[in-house]
This record gives sequence, C-alpha cells and structure tokens, in this order.
Amino acid sequence: MDKNKTKKIVVVVSGLDEEYQHNVFKGISTYAYSHNMNVSYVAGFGGMVGSATFDIGESSIYDLIDYTRFDGAVLMTNTFGDTEMRNSIFRKVLAANIPAVVFENHECSDFYDISIDNFGVMKKLVNHIIRDHGAKVINYVSGPLGNPDGKSRYDAFVSAMEENGLTTDRKRVFYGDFKSYDGKMAVDAFVESGLPLPDAFICANDSMALTVASSLEKLGYKIPDDIIVTGFDNTFSARNSSPAITSVKCPLYDVGYKSVEILSNVIDGIPQPKSTILDAEPALSESCGCKCSGTDELVEYKKVTYRKSEDTNNNIHMINRLTAGLAEAFTPEQYFDVINDLIGELECEKFTLCLSEDWQDDYTSDSASETSGYFSECMSAPLIWDKGERRQVECFHSNEMFPEGFEERGCVNYFLPLHYSDRCLGYYIFTNSEFPTYSLLCHTLTMILSNSLENIRKLFHLNKVNAELKRLYVIDPLCNIYNRNGFYNHADDIFNKCVAEGRQIMISFIDMDGLKYINDNYGHNEGDFAIQRLANTISSCCGQGCICARFGGDEFVYFDPNANNSAADSLSRKINKSLESLNKLIQKPYDISASIGSVITVAQKDDTLFSVIKMADDKMYEVKKKKKAARKSEKV
Repeated sequence: MDKNKTKKIVVVVSGLDEEYQHNVFKGISTYAYSHNMNVSYVAGFGGMVGSATFDIGESSIYDLIDYTRFDGAVLMTNTFGDTEMRNSIFRKVLAANIPAVVFENHECSDFYDISIDNFGVMKKLVNHIIRDHGAKVINYVSGPLGNPDGKSRYDAFVSAMEENGLTTDRKRVFYGDFKSYDGKMAVDAFVESGLPLPDAFICANDSMALTVASSLEKLGYKIPDDIIVTGFDNTFSARNSSPAITSVKCPLYDVGYKSVEILSNVIDGIPQPKSTILDAEPALSESCGCKCSGTDELVEYKKVTYRKSEDTNNNIHMINRLTAGLAEAFTPEQYFDVINDLIGELECEKFTLCLSEDWQDDYTSDSASETSGYFSECMSAPLIWDKGERRQVECFHSNEMFPEGFEERGCVNYFLPLHYSDRCLGYYIFTNSEFPTYSLLCHTLTMILSNSLENIRKLFHLNKVNAELKRLYVIDPLCNIYNRNGFYNHADDIFNKCVAEGRQIMISFIDMDGLKYINDNYGHNEGDFAIQRLANTISSCCGQGCICARFGGDEFVYFDPNANNSAADSLSRKINKSLESLNKLIQKPYDISASIGSVITVAQKDDTLFSVIKMADDKMYEVKKKKKAARKSEKV
C-alpha cells in the first residue's frame, strides 16, 4: 500500500460510554491523528436496557460494515457477550481478506492478538483478598461468560477459590454484562437471597465494582470495614472514588495505541508478532484495606470531575431543548431542522444523518432479524451538518457507509444505530467529536433521535389512515363517488351560498330501473355491476362545478349550482344517450336504464338542500309511474 495514502481502519466495539472503551479509544485515536489515518468506530449499545428485542436494533449497525472498503480492522470483540455476534464479525472480516487485530483473541488464529493475562492477574488479586485479608465467603460479580475477558476472569476466581480450599457458591455468583448498572443489580440479588453478608465482593470490572460499593454503602455497610470490594481495569473513577477501589491496573491507552500500530505495520508489509501481551498488575487500594498508593493528584481529580460535571450539565440542557423541539416536529423536514439548529453544540466537526429508504414505510410485527438485511440497499442522507453548513445526499448505496465517500485525511468517525425496537431506521455519524466517548448521554441522544423519528413515521401513517377513513366516510366504496354523507358535506355549503346569491340551481334525483329484476334473474353481482356502470355514466356526465352522489341502493342525486333553464333536458339526454351506447357495448341480457326527476329553481331562504332533493325525488317517481304506465299500455 502507498504509505502516503490515508489508511482506512474500522474499529468494531460494543458500547462507547464506559471508561474501558474511552481509554482504549484515546490510544487508538492518538495514533490515528498522528499518522493520518481515517478511523471509523462502529458501535451499538447492546445490553443497556434489558431488552433482547431492543438489542437486535442496536446490533443492526454491525450489519452496515462493508469490510472490503477498509484497509484493516481492530476488533474489540471482548466487549461483546454474544458468541455468535463475535463469530459473525470474524467470518465477515476473513471474507474481506483484510488484516485485523483482535482484543483478547481466544477464538480465531487468523488474526493478530493483543491482550493482557486476564487469568493470571485476576488470580493474583483473588489470592490477595483470600490470603492477605482472610476472606472466606466471597460473592463474585461476573461479566458475561460468552465474553473472553468475562470467562477468563471468572475461571481465575474459581481457580483461586479451589487453590485456597474454598468452595464457589453458585448462589453467590451474579452474571452481569460489564455494565455499571449490573453492580446495583448484583447487590439487589444478594439482598433478596437472604444469604449472610460475604467477606468480599469481587467484581469483573470497575464499572460494576463502583456501583456495588455505592449500593452496599446505601444499605449501611462500610467498605472495607464490613466488606471488601474489588474491581478490574483501574479506571480513573475507581482510583479516585472514596474509598479508592482495589483493582487491576491495565494499560488501556497502550492497548489501543499498540493495536493500531501493529495493524498499520501489517498493512505496510512490516512483519509483526502474532500475539502481543501487555503487563497488568493488581492495584491494591482502600476498598480491600490496603494503603492507598499511586492515586491521581487531587487537583487533577477536581479538574476532571468539574469538567465532566460542566459538560454533562451543558449536554443535558442541549438534549432537553432537542427533545422539546423534536416533540413539536410533525414532518421529517421539521425534524431535520431541529437537529440542524442544535447539533453544533456538541462540538462536532460534522454530523451525518443516514436513513433507510423504507424508514417511513408501514410494517408488520415480523422481526427485523428474520429479513435478509437491516439496511435498505439505497439510503438517503437528508441532513449533513458540516462546520455549520447544511447539505444533503438524496441517494447512496448503503454499503458505501459514508454518503459522500471516505475522506482522504486523518479523522475519527463514530457510527451509531437509529432504530425503534428491532426495526432499523438508519444510523448517524459523528466526525471528529469526543461527545460519543466522554458523555454518558450519547445513548440517550441516540434513543431520542430514534424515538422521535418513529413518532414522525407513526404520525405519517396515522394521517394516511385518517385520510382513508375520511374518504371512506364520504365515498361510496362500490361506485367510487360521493355517498350521502359526502354529498351533504360537500354540497350543503355550496347550496347555502347559492341561496344567499340568488343563483338558479338544479337538483336531479336518478333512480335505476329494474334493479330487482336484474338481481332476481342474474344475481346480485350483476346488480352491483349495473349500479357501478350507471354511477360511471352519471359521473361522466357531471359538468364542471356539479356534484353527483350515490344516495343509497340504486338512487343517485345530481346537483348543478349554476343551472340554466335547459339543464334538466340536457342532463337527461346525456345520461340516456350514454346508457344506450353502454348497453350496445356490454351486450348484457338486460338493459341499464334510469328514471330522472329534476327541479330547476332559485332556492329561497326557507328552502333546504334536503327539501329540494325531496322535490326532485317526487318528480322522479312521476317519471317512473309514466314509464310503468307506458309499459302496461304496450302489453295491451
């Protein structure tokens, strides 16, 4: 590969807002910016809300990746608890024939591996808690066992327990997902179990350890006086909590930096070791009763904490305004306008909103996972916010990922899914923004954007349904002209205007001849056919500004708001001539004909539309009587 060309790297990860990912990303991004690499982080937030259906929607983003468009991949598959998801990622990368560096790779020998000795260092930590602090009864808060890190740390815990002659009580093991909320759930589960207080809670990472500690303290327990708590990763929050959490010091920044360095060298044809193991050691601190050492300077901690608090407050304010604005958006265009006006406050260089071609379509309850793919082949980018300027791309192929193509420069992109439950709506991209990693509100933003988009989709279909219901209320379904309701709704105001202006009008009442004969001898389908053809004939004879309707059964009404004295004869001739031509054309064993009664009048203030229709109806019956009398005389 040309060393001067921008390398395109994809980083596949689950979650963004945990400190583990943040520290790794800092290493990756630092290398990328300094070596002119275009890095795309593709991330979902699986396991965050406790819904398997919701997680299907989150995982849709991984279906977007076309690995053939990248020069290499960093696979943080140790953040995934789903074995099949990891295997699917491995298969796609292998099929793309690009080099990949995998974190904690214990499953695929085709890739480069970068890891720490999870088993060895966790066992050291557990041995310390047992041997140096005398713990005998221990609760363990595990990561998912389908995850390589979670499995090796759990195995290390069990091994240390056995080595020290202790039994692992399965009732004292809580299986989490490495999320901070799992710590609270673990304590809740312990309280519900009714078991005696253990000597220690050993947690598979710091995020869970911190919430275990805070949850125990809310119950009145002191750490480490009443109970020991330990974590893993030695994150900034764990080091600076009170008490500081005993943990495992992992070189997360170095892991990120080294992974991209290895990948870059492989792309350039520079040989690299197949496996790289970085050192990790227990970081003993206050939560196990050891003297706190190596903590961050108090001044730095204050600065970081204040900055996080200030950023969070600003982001909450922005997201609240965004939520309020989107609540008042009733069309896609209004939705895009609200985002465009506020997204710049998140200090991103570029924000790209990409929607599936079918995002606004109606859908059944079928799961999206049962379809051939989450994203439609063609997509649109209705909003591209680029340093304050706005543009759009009407159509691009989903496998292009970027609607305007990859940028040939060093930059960092974050791809995040937009979905409602398990239905994929699209995705959005942050370019050169730290918001997705430093803020705890990125997932909140994603859900707000997704839910608001879904509300607009539902409103669109609700309006369509209302329009159809309104149409069905005023349109006769057999004849596709106004029914009685539609006639009165449309004609009443016109009639009143004619009365006020003293205009001459005509109301004609039209009744089909011989419908009972047709139904009795040829069936009701033929009767419906005859009614439809008569309706078509009346509609085709309906002049400009006139209104016709099926009044019920075989009865029709015709309203001419600008009638001259010859309007009745003219209408009768038109209809009869059209019916004569129709009968010759269709060659039925019966003729379609009608009796027409018309009233031409200047309606007075005391008149109503109904009263004039009644007069026309009476005239129609006079016509019908004359026809019957004529037929009788013919028979005689």
